[in-house]
Amino acid sequence: MRRRLFLGLAATGVLSPAVAQAEATGRTGWAGTWTSMPQLCEPHNMPPPPFTQDGLVLADATLRQTVRVTVGGRRMRLRFSNAFGGAVLPITAVTVALPKDGRAGVSAIQPSTVRRVTFNGRSSVDVPKGALMVSDPLDFPLKPGMNLTVTAYLARGQASNDITSHPGSRTTSHLLAGNHVESADLVGSTPTDHWYFLSGIEVLSTASAVVMIGDSLTDGRGSTTNGNDRWPDQLLNRMPPGVAVLNQAAGGNRVLNDGLGPSVLARLDRDLLAQSAVRWSILFEGINDIGTAATTEAAQKQVADDLIAGYQQIVDRAHARDIKVYGATLTPFGASFYDEGFREETRQTVNRWIRTSRRFDAVVDFDAAVRDPANPRQLVAAADVGDHLHLNPTGYRMLAEAVPLRLFR
Repeated sequence: MRRRLFLGLAATGVLSPAVAQAEATGRTGWAGTWTSMPQLCEPHNMPPPPFTQDGLVLADATLRQTVRVTVGGRRMRLRFSNAFGGAVLPITAVTVALPKDGRAGVSAIQPSTVRRVTFNGRSSVDVPKGALMVSDPLDFPLKPGMNLTVTAYLARGQASNDITSHPGSRTTSHLLAGNHVESADLVGSTPTDHWYFLSGIEVLSTASAVVMIGDSLTDGRGSTTNGNDRWPDQLLNRMPPGVAVLNQAAGGNRVLNDGLGPSVLARLDRDLLAQSAVRWSILFEGINDIGTAATTEAAQKQVADDLIAGYQQIVDRAHARDIKVYGATLTPFGASFYDEGFREETRQTVNRWIRTSRRFDAVVDFDAAVRDPANPRQLVAAADVGDHLHLNPTGYRMLAEAVPLRLFR
């Protein structure tokens, strides 16, 4: 099962002799240090009033967001996505800074760290419909695991109610009327627990990245807001130096068909293959495919067959880019709202294939990590957030500890 394990490059940290030597020999490149999967923002996740109007969003408004980077570097650049926008996204000004006390989700920054971001030498950028724009490189040293604040001002706003977001940020953002990109604090701002427009941060580094493809269990439903305790976050705390952890998951996502966001088969090029410096991927998805298919034996056999075929497509496409794919078994959902008909049998069929097919480069047995030994159809109580489907921070720690670190050496 665990064959073809890849031994990757490992950076020893920001400004270290190893990094300096690597730079001198030309082995550095852009590597993702943080990502969020772009989605069409649902109406109930739009910026709260008065920042959403009929056909206009965030006009004359400042948006301050914090994210946690996963590897360090001396230089960085930002990615802004308008993948689902119904109009051009006109960004007037952007800054980066360190948040006050280094904390996630706060509205205040450390004023001495503020730096202006440019795009082809200009302070503003218009991101066309469906497009991605990358900022100019910026000297701004980052260390693994630190929080970073990105503040954007939109003078005209986006002239559409179709905008690009990541609703499951598990991190608080802040909105305030007017231009406050350099303000030490957004006093009187409106908090909202969503990310908008920002879809990635890259650093100039020798790092390699692992991309997590998943649904709400990887997006972190049940984790602590501003706590950065999803399982990819907790895996980062164990990860060898020089390995970036990129979370490309979304609640409600499916492998085969669109749900909340495009299916994995539809988004694979954007969310995995087009990311920088990726060497590995963990695929932990399929529960929503099973749970939204009819409960009959015939329908569940079909979804099992289709999921297995879908997994093979993902592996084949990733291998064509020399990306290793590690298959994660599907965790229990007994006693949840998905626990009907033949769905448990389908989960067992799919997990048996993941464990025994030898199509994945390795297997990560999340099912074994969090199932109840006395009732393997269900989550162990210590891991269950309460709905018998999603995990609490303890459960996410159990998943993180089930990932063998040798896969990334």
